[in-house]
Amino acid sequence: MRPGFLLAEMGNGLRRNFSMFVSVVLVSMVSLFFLGIGLLAQAQVDTAKGYWYDRVQVSIFLCTPDSTDAAGCVSGAVTDEQREQIESDLQGLEPLVTEYFYESNEEAYQRFQEQFRNSSVLDSVPQESIPSSFRVNLADPGKYEVIRAAFEQAPGVDSVEDQREVVDRLFAFLGALSWGALALAVAMVVCAVLLISTTIRLTAWNRRREIAIQRMVGASAFSIHLPFVLETVVAMVLGSALAVGLLWFSVRFGVSGYLSELLAGESGLISLVNERDLWMITPFLVGGALLLAVVTAWMALLRHVRV
Repeated sequence: MRPGFLLAEMGNGLRRNFSMFVSVVLVSMVSLFFLGIGLLAQAQVDTAKGYWYDRVQVSIFLCTPDSTDAAGCVSGAVTDEQREQIESDLQGLEPLVTEYFYESNEEAYQRFQEQFRNSSVLDSVPQESIPSSFRVNLADPGKYEVIRAAFEQAPGVDSVEDQREVVDRLFAFLGALSWGALALAVAMVVCAVLLISTTIRLTAWNRRREIAIQRMVGASAFSIHLPFVLETVVAMVLGSALAVGLLWFSVRFGVSGYLSELLAGESGLISLVNERDLWMITPFLVGGALLLAVVTAWMALLRHVRV
């Protein structure tokens, strides 16, 4: 088939079905955009887990004058002797306990004031109700139960909390968002497949005379099908380009820009997905879109265009 004739056939097809062509472009753009969002969200969860699970801490909160419910607080606020005994017990749990530090009541209250500086509850919370604590890093965060069993009933201990539970709830929420984006992307891909099939059917009907003439002159099935497939590929390429552009804008100015400053600040303690992560998934997005376009178009042609 001559390239000039092929381009002319594609031009005629795009002109006659321009609205359907635009619809395929937009549907493919939206589906690939949400697919990319889902993949980037999964990458963000994996990156955050790799960072925070290595830094997760167990907090041993000590008794305050208001602590009455805990078994270790029957004598009131923690004493210096009780605190020293807890510290000695932590030293005895090495190498499971890799590091720990003590946060005094003054330091805890200062941190409380910083965290809730714009809250109306700040003035209603007295300093003595903020507990001092030991912050413990474990060699294996999964062995939190060892620490809880050792200190939960210890004199001077109000409670033992595993920060990983809070982190896991956050990751579960982020994971649900990413799976939701992927599910929406799958639904949009189904819409794109149906739309491509409908477009092929209408285009084949509009070109039934040309197809009949091509059959009469002995054109092969491949030469008849090729313009339809290339039109679909062009629509998918444009949709992929728009989707990647939207993802780049979202990552460049949303995640790496606003969210990076909001969450990480100048310290850079929170690793966020960046443009490098986007370029890593781009070949899969574009390649998958092209494969979907070729397979869907060819299957629709086999069904609606008899050669």
